[in-house]
Amino acid sequence: MSLDLNDTIVALSSAPGPGARAVVRLSGPDAFRCASALFAAAEPVAFNRRRLYPGRVRLRGVAAPLPADLYVFPAPHTFTGQHVAELHTLGCPPLVDVLIAELLKAGARAARPGEFTLRAFLGGKLDLTRAEAVLGVIEAGSRDELKEALAQLAGGIAGPLQELRGDLLDLLADLEAGLDFAEEDVHFVSTEDQLRRLGKGLALLTLLGKQLEQRSLGGRTFRAVLAGRPNAGKSSLFNALGGGSALVSPEPGTTRDYLVRRIDLDGVPVELIDTAGWQTSAGSIEGQAQALGREQACGADLVLLCVEAGREPDAEERARLGQAAPPVLGVATKCDLARPSFGEVATSAATGEGLDTLRGTVAARAQALARPALAPSVSRCRHHVAACLGRLRQAHQTVLFGGPPELAALELRGALDELGEMVGAVYTDDLLDRIFSRFCIGK
Repeated sequence: MSLDLNDTIVALSSAPGPGARAVVRLSGPDAFRCASALFAAAEPVAFNRRRLYPGRVRLRGVAAPLPADLYVFPAPHTFTGQHVAELHTLGCPPLVDVLIAELLKAGARAARPGEFTLRAFLGGKLDLTRAEAVLGVIEAGSRDELKEALAQLAGGIAGPLQELRGDLLDLLADLEAGLDFAEEDVHFVSTEDQLRRLGKGLALLTLLGKQLEQRSLGGRTFRAVLAGRPNAGKSSLFNALGGGSALVSPEPGTTRDYLVRRIDLDGVPVELIDTAGWQTSAGSIEGQAQALGREQACGADLVLLCVEAGREPDAEERARLGQAAPPVLGVATKCDLARPSFGEVATSAATGEGLDTLRGTVAARAQALARPALAPSVSRCRHHVAACLGRLRQAHQTVLFGGPPELAALELRGALDELGEMVGAVYTDDLLDRIFSRFCIGK
């Protein structure tokens, strides 16, 4: 990603569309000059300290000036490390478009996707894991995902990795200093100390590797599938739980396809899926519906097996209840019409009976299974963690069995290269392009 960091860039940094306020951000050496070309404050603006200035912006072709606030952030204590100016004004999209066009005429350049965060990274304000956490915050689809991304943005991943990198750099310096005095038999670090410091690194990376494995499915929404015989009340329950619009009819076999609706249960996102009732197919269309329904049930995190109240489960339903994967929760339906003789939860889509209990039960299952989604950088680093572990194990083995210190130092350099790629101390233009091209403009 070859961009001129001496350019002054501008973009809308608040959410697009109408709103009470829009935020237009500039970053670069001419940020203050470009903003001053349009902004008039009630008092002289001092660009050498952080401050808010109320005032107005006058736009070409707009009869009246717009009320606006100018926020001044002088370098180097800014997000990007450069001069940053923000114009806060009315969130009217046509007026915001004119404002940005005027700033472009004043000498700014339109920012590329992720360019503000890229400048923060290149300016040493963020390491690569924290830069990518910005994207994780923007794309978070649940409270858990947002919490995980915010923890990474605060340095929850970068901190331990930077500390480990510092420890290994110190150890490498000690080893190489000893190599310079090999003929005098001078040792700057003992074997025991080398093993202890390498062991600390192995423990930290092993823990991170396990977390990666445990969270490999992080970010996939919990899937609850409604299954059972035709006319068991699955579609009515689907509509009652998810506010869906599944066709409901007393005629068995009304549902021919499966329907999916994303719902929120106690802050946990859940995909609720309504499938065709189990029956012997009488044609190709019914056969496809049966196959699709069973395929969805096999890929579910939880199957809600629906049996209408007053009816005992048959042999196939009892067999499904006994299976372990995927887990099955028995749900009695239509409990307003008969007494339930089956199931862990008794429900009625007509009266609402048991729906809150069912929601709570599904939410608890989802929370027990859920793991916070990995922020992009951690997922990207999976192979770096494995490679770094391999290098450290080899260095540990070399020291443990009295191998040449030159070999241990070589393995340490390789481990440091892998750590450097994780935190962004070592990077390529292709890597930065892959990461920051996923950002939206203005971030």
